[in-house]
Amino acid sequence: MLINIVYIIVGVALVLWGADRLTEGASSLARGLHVPEIVIGLTIVAAGTSAPELFVSMVSAFKGTSDLAVGNVLGSNIFNTMLIVGCSAVVAPMAVAPSTVKKDIPFAVMASFLLFMLCFDDMDSPHLWGNEISRSDGIILLIGFLIFMIYTFQSAKKEGLMPTEEELEENSELPKDYSKLWRNLSFIVLGLACLIIGSNLFVDAASYVAYRYGVRQSVVGLTIVAGGTSLPELATSVVAAYKGRSAIAIGNVLGSNVFNILLVLGMTAVVHPMRIMGITIVDLMMMMVSVGILWLFAYTKYSVSRREGVLLILGFLAYMGWLLYLL
Repeated sequence: MLINIVYIIVGVALVLWGADRLTEGASSLARGLHVPEIVIGLTIVAAGTSAPELFVSMVSAFKGTSDLAVGNVLGSNIFNTMLIVGCSAVVAPMAVAPSTVKKDIPFAVMASFLLFMLCFDDMDSPHLWGNEISRSDGIILLIGFLIFMIYTFQSAKKEGLMPTEEELEENSELPKDYSKLWRNLSFIVLGLACLIIGSNLFVDAASYVAYRYGVRQSVVGLTIVAGGTSLPELATSVVAAYKGRSAIAIGNVLGSNVFNILLVLGMTAVVHPMRIMGITIVDLMMMMVSVGILWLFAYTKYSVSRREGVLLILGFLAYMGWLLYLL
């Protein structure tokens, strides 16, 4: 038992360090090739913070522990929306841009609702048990992710954040910096290796702990696995809020939630369909309610106050208490 707890800690450390190395290597490589910062932020960095969820979910599905995979995504989104935003708001009240309230949060709500509907494609029963997130469901999620990316880039272009054709031509004529090419490629390869090894260690150890103590895999996924894979978002958002960059904190949470549902579960389902055994309607509703509450808080005064942050944290603790009560 003790060695499996050590494996869980080592697995989380490898996954987080691997995601950091992968993101750093890819970002440095893109900058050396004069790829615009906004493109790096919208793609590489966003995907990098969701890499732990992607690899843990993928490995879980392959090992036949689908509830760990689905619970990981649901739990991470609840963790992001309630605990991370709550802690960030307590550290410093968070201003929310009107465009975020009118465009970004609604997209996160729609992604959550889409997952809710796909989990209930067997309408003969109000229960989730035995339902499957199939390959066709995964394709639908990936199409949603493609729409999200197109929408994000078009919005950035309208706001003048994307480079013009003249700027792209100037960048293309600049000498490319290949001096650190092998270093960056090494970071990417090393990061991927750590993600794979760490995910395997983490999933195997978490599955053993669940089996040893009779805890449902879904509960492990919703708590331990979700908390572990959401650590990058927690650190990023709290530091951003402390530095007065609340837009980054909110954007990090919303982007991660959309990536988790549309990309992580989409790719995982296409590679290996996931049968739901222990996830309940309460878990799905909690995911939807949490982003709905965030939308409500942000819509009222275009900010999330310290008091609202405390309410989000209390809501998260109440949900954790409910999961423990079910053990």
